[in-house]
Amino acid sequence: MTREKIIRFNIFLFILFTAISFAQTKISGNLFDNENNLVSNVTVVVYDNNDNILSYSISDLEGFYNVKFTTSLKEVKLLIKAFNYEVVSEIVSNETQIKNFSLKPTVTNLREVIVKESVIRKKRDTLSYNVASFASEKDRTIADIIAKMPGIDVLPDGKILYQGKPINKYYIEGLDLLEGKYNLANKNLPYNQVSKVQILENHQPIKVLDSLVFSESAALNIKLKNNVSVTGQSELGVGMNPILYEANITPLLFTKTKQLLASYQTNNIGNNINNQIKTLTLEDLIDNFDNNNEKEDWLSIQGISTPNFSEKRWLDNRSHLISMNFLQKLKNEYQLKSNIFYSNDYFLQNGSTTTQYYTSLDTIRLSEIKQNKLFGNNLETNLILERNAKNNYLKNKFQFKGFWDSQMGFLNQNSIQINQRLTNHFFSFNNNFKNIFTLGKQLVTFHSNVSLNKTPQNIILTPGQFSDLLNNGNAYEQTKQSLENKVFFTNNALSFTKALKKFSINQRVGFLYENENLNSQIYADLIVVDDDEFQNKFNWSRVKIYSQSQVQYKNESWRFDVNLPLNFYNFKWSNFQDNKGNNNRFLFEPRFSISNEITSFWKMSAIYNRSYQFGNVNQLYNGYILSSYRNIQRFNSVFPEMINDSFSFGINYRNPVNSWFGSFFYTYSILQNNILYSVSINQLGASELQTVRIDNERKNHNLNFKLNKYISEIKSTFTLNSSFSKSTFFQLVNNNLNEISNNNSVFELKINSEVSDKFEVELKSNVVFSKNKIQETENKLITNQLHSFNLNFYPKENHYLALKSEFLINNSFTTNVKSEFLDFLYRYTWKKKNIDFEFQLNNIFNIVSYTTIAVSDFSYTETNFQLRPRQVFFKMLFSL
Repeated sequence: MTREKIIRFNIFLFILFTAISFAQTKISGNLFDNENNLVSNVTVVVYDNNDNILSYSISDLEGFYNVKFTTSLKEVKLLIKAFNYEVVSEIVSNETQIKNFSLKPTVTNLREVIVKESVIRKKRDTLSYNVASFASEKDRTIADIIAKMPGIDVLPDGKILYQGKPINKYYIEGLDLLEGKYNLANKNLPYNQVSKVQILENHQPIKVLDSLVFSESAALNIKLKNNVSVTGQSELGVGMNPILYEANITPLLFTKTKQLLASYQTNNIGNNINNQIKTLTLEDLIDNFDNNNEKEDWLSIQGISTPNFSEKRWLDNRSHLISMNFLQKLKNEYQLKSNIFYSNDYFLQNGSTTTQYYTSLDTIRLSEIKQNKLFGNNLETNLILERNAKNNYLKNKFQFKGFWDSQMGFLNQNSIQINQRLTNHFFSFNNNFKNIFTLGKQLVTFHSNVSLNKTPQNIILTPGQFSDLLNNGNAYEQTKQSLENKVFFTNNALSFTKALKKFSINQRVGFLYENENLNSQIYADLIVVDDDEFQNKFNWSRVKIYSQSQVQYKNESWRFDVNLPLNFYNFKWSNFQDNKGNNNRFLFEPRFSISNEITSFWKMSAIYNRSYQFGNVNQLYNGYILSSYRNIQRFNSVFPEMINDSFSFGINYRNPVNSWFGSFFYTYSILQNNILYSVSINQLGASELQTVRIDNERKNHNLNFKLNKYISEIKSTFTLNSSFSKSTFFQLVNNNLNEISNNNSVFELKINSEVSDKFEVELKSNVVFSKNKIQETENKLITNQLHSFNLNFYPKENHYLALKSEFLINNSFTTNVKSEFLDFLYRYTWKKKNIDFEFQLNNIFNIVSYTTIAVSDFSYTETNFQLRPRQVFFKMLFSL
């Protein structure tokens, strides 16, 4: 798509938005009683000719209602309902108008009824899901319940999406205890302690900005049943084939002034407990990215692609996790939080891979048999002081991260034994300070972030690799790559925010400085390869001075957000070979977003963004680095620059009255790059990566569609997801310029249905199509299918039986691979003592290997992965 077409498309969308706004009808007014008093909390509903709800509104504290709808009918029915008032029903013309109503009081005679709470209720920007309505006998934690709620998706790693977008906060009683690591609570908080799960739409986490800076993201809040909750769970389990164990002791305490979550977990049954300490909320992920303190792996052993289904079927682990999380409310709305996470892991991977590299001239085939041993030893601590008041915000977060990781790999490549040994450490200190206060009639924000990182890593390969490049073509015993990277980073900004009627104006100025020092050497048989091409003493620095003007506008229906940043960049770098560089850029990087709440159910949005990305240390060093046993790379071209123009358009539908939720998103982006990666692959699959000065473009298209429906009568949730992506770009492979096109399509269907009090069905079907094209050659279509079908039985009170099956189909280079898995579970609940006894028989058919296909830019990789064998497991679960 050319720039002219993008402009035309933007004009078309502007006309579409304008047409929609003109086609939209708004009826508003005030509601009075017979004494001329304003009446609040009155429901105003608009119906079509067939009594289908078009939209609705609830009058506010001042008796004002405002209902918006879109229809081609000439007339609609307006129905006004309120307790102890007569129902008002009136046919009105389909035109924007102001209509006030006087409600007549009446006595409502109540018959004996059974009051049943609504499954989903909406009040302003808050959706409340009644937990009891979604619960069944098999459920234990709040994570089990949230996965069934329409409009909400839970990804395999535990990340929660609302209407297809990640939540920005996860609260328990309005407090953010876990700073984004909410899986700890989600998987350990018993659902019977929770009354409601709330979705806070358009949630602004900082109270002082709530009326000034709007947000398009949603948060999730857990409402507990009791003001004081002492809860949690404890699990103990043992099993056979081989000796199996699991333990989980997680007490939780929630009061009005403090929250506590402590946990010790260990297992070797394939439960990856590290997923519970991953940062998942959008706000905290952005903070981690901005803080520049994430671990970067420069070196690696040759990995094995892991299967795309449940980790419990293939993860061979020995894992330990200790976590302590505490929040205490102090005086004057201050909070003190501490989070400590320590994990110790051992993972064993066995498998084989067959890789085919496609070039315009020939196909290179590589076969490998692999055994990898991965050791993880990680510590993270956070100490946070926060005040989130309506007139002031202050937060200081001090963080330490330490990774003492190591890996061993034993590999057979075409009958050649290769041993790999990697030490992969990382240490980081970070302090993030933010203060928002009032100065006259405007808000002032001061933000300062400082971090210091160190990454010492080295890999030893036996026998020596790349002998032609490193040892004059002579075979040798051992190759060692050592590397250390040190990073200092600081970002400091001052901003002023002021409200002018429905506008919010923010002016921000700031200064960013980053410095990295990279040192690396390659050894052949413990002797340094004494050539400047194989060493790095690289110093790189980045200075960014920025000024950002932001204007937001918000009324009842429309929201506009315009960001106009002017940024000055200065980059400097030097290597010990006197390779020096200096680059300055003065750039405009605008972002525009617009959204319109068409009716109470429909919402549309569009975003355009331009950003620039520049080369950093791992794209500029010009001495070779051996990143793995068959990959060596350097970057000896010009300074990398990339321009990213992206446009997205979305439609959301949510109808809590009928429990319908849907979303559609389209994203198109053009990435203009001034360099091209050149890959040279020999007949043994060893690759050398360099960069070449060639202007090129990468174009990406993405479509996503989601639809959810909950039927309360049969307690069933139906979900349909689909996505389509296409990317086209150029790649230099063995000195030949190739145009590459990758296409992926995903279709997913999920059904969770309580057929009767004794029987429940869970179905999930996922199909992925992958295909790539190199020049005019189309390669084979790869299809991956995963179908799971679970039957849950409740034959008698306190008894639960389950059959869990998975059926997988993958077409490989030579044949179709089918795998069937079946598990059995029986649980007896001793309700008097609140104890569950479980018996599990997993992988009944004893499927011990699985073959999968992965498609990359110019290669197909077929992986055969060793799975966990049939196993028997006994478990006791105590709810605290």
